Amino acid sequence: MKRILFLLKIYAVVLAAFLIQKPLFMLYNDSISRDVAFYDYIRVIIHGFTLDAATAGYMVALPWLLIMVSIWLKRTPVRMCLTWWYVIVALFISTVCVVDASLYPFWGFKLDATIFQFLDSPKNAFASVSGWFIAIRTIITLLIAAALTYILYRVTPKMLEAEKKRKKTCILGILFGGILFIIIRGGVTESTSNIGQAYFCNDEFLNHSAVNPGFSMLYSMGKTTNYDDEFNFFEEKERKELFDGLYPTKGKNVTELLKNKRPNILIVLMEGFGGVFVDPLGGEKDVSPNINRLSKEGIFFTNCYANSYRTDRGTICALSGYQSFPKHSVMKIPAKSRTLPAIAGKLVKEGYKTDFLYGGDINFTNMKSYLLGSGYQRLTADVDFNLTDLKNVWGVNDDITFEWLYNDIKNRKDGPWFTTFLTLSSHDPFDVPFDKFTDKIKNSFAFTDYHLGKFIERLKKLPEWENMLVICLPDHGFYYPREGLVHAPRIHHIPMLWLGGAIKEPMEINTLMSQTDLAATLLGQLGISHDEFNFSRNVTGEEYTYPFAYYTYNNGFAFIDSTGVTMVDNNSNQVVIDKPSANERRKKLGEAILQSSHDDLSRR
Repeated sequence: MKRILFLLKIYAVVLAAFLIQKPLFMLYNDSISRDVAFYDYIRVIIHGFTLDAATAGYMVALPWLLIMVSIWLKRTPVRMCLTWWYVIVALFISTVCVVDASLYPFWGFKLDATIFQFLDSPKNAFASVSGWFIAIRTIITLLIAAALTYILYRVTPKMLEAEKKRKKTCILGILFGGILFIIIRGGVTESTSNIGQAYFCNDEFLNHSAVNPGFSMLYSMGKTTNYDDEFNFFEEKERKELFDGLYPTKGKNVTELLKNKRPNILIVLMEGFGGVFVDPLGGEKDVSPNINRLSKEGIFFTNCYANSYRTDRGTICALSGYQSFPKHSVMKIPAKSRTLPAIAGKLVKEGYKTDFLYGGDINFTNMKSYLLGSGYQRLTADVDFNLTDLKNVWGVNDDITFEWLYNDIKNRKDGPWFTTFLTLSSHDPFDVPFDKFTDKIKNSFAFTDYHLGKFIERLKKLPEWENMLVICLPDHGFYYPREGLVHAPRIHHIPMLWLGGAIKEPMEINTLMSQTDLAATLLGQLGISHDEFNFSRNVTGEEYTYPFAYYTYNNGFAFIDSTGVTMVDNNSNQVVIDKPSANERRKKLGEAILQSSHDDLSRR
């Protein structure tokens, strides 16, 4: 038992160091002038606790391993064995905490692997600060490291004798290790520890204060690379000539789709609901009768393609109009995702109230961080529902969340508002309370379609319907039936449907487009500038003269225009599809977009 108590002591010391760091970080960065209340300090500590606990767990992993070995040894000089480790841990903690607090006024974001980009040129990196600035912080870092090393050293026994009850102690040690692993992982749910779980409000300073700087550093190191070194197909001059003009950001509307410029807006991001399940797009019959019916009542975009193949990627494509990548998820790269423009952020500036609903774990894939950073003021997720509602492995099924959303909209007093709802039932393992098909996959998509149709019909009876725009758009497509190429164009072909009393009249828009074009098209229809959306086009604008679609998949891309489709596997550098005939220009344009998007990904 004394071994477990020792581990608990050093864990408590490291954890305490991280907890103390938070108010010190806030005070150093002028929390008084920011009008931060005492209650906010408490909230920062509470919401950042899980990342502090996880990071402290990493620091205790080696001592735990030594303790497990010591159970079987006659005598173990623990203090002597761990002193060097304490020095490393103390220096790491003191350095990241001091550097984080010191750089925040200059950077405006938490310490991450970006700092290593400046170490190639130390002279330029330190050009903005004096020698005294560096010297004082170096001394403080060393003093904190020395104090922390001393405390850890003192709570460590000099020697541990062999245990008489070795098996019992070993079992306790394994249990402790299991608990430590769960703490480091961030729990037993689908999501693992990530920066987003510390975010809790729309105040960026408070969110940043809650993030553990050590975790931020270690997490970002695994996400950082020289993106602009990837996929360098062309010299800069040729790349620019190919890319320029592909994504126009201006232009008046050729067609006005809305009755007024400030409707209440609801975006329903339908999990995986690709065109393979939509009859008018050549998909399976009878799976989505409600979407089929509603496509005749609203504005139906029939030639839209999802940019990516996973929810975390497709969500950013749709809501930020940002490009997709073959090997990277921007949502998992906070250093980039926090810089992206977003529909929500633009609408907040226009006086909209914004919220996001998802029946699952909103911490998954760093989603919470992205959503709060992009302008969503209120988030609702699985933790806001009753435990009895959590009948799906991913969270709350769509019947419950559609019901919740309807009641929420019905009871709203003020507008305008912008809401986004991400469904989840049409996801593996496809367990839903529905039995239309024996095929579980088709059945789960039919379940979502049924409740979407029911939800829309109930909305139509509300007075709010007359000033409402509902946009239904999948986050990505779905591979069904399971035959042929996994990422063939038919899989990425998705429906986009605009409904509501705010639309002028039902119509079909057959213009070739990408999912990323939602942002510019919507903002264009609202009369709001979308210049900063560099990979999004207003497909109803006068400058949209070269319709094409582009998407990426696992280390590959496809480019589609009026001449056909070219799909390329980057692993083998082979053209997988080139129909109806080979076209070198389609391949070059796709490569130019791929190269340009990676260049952009490197910019912060």
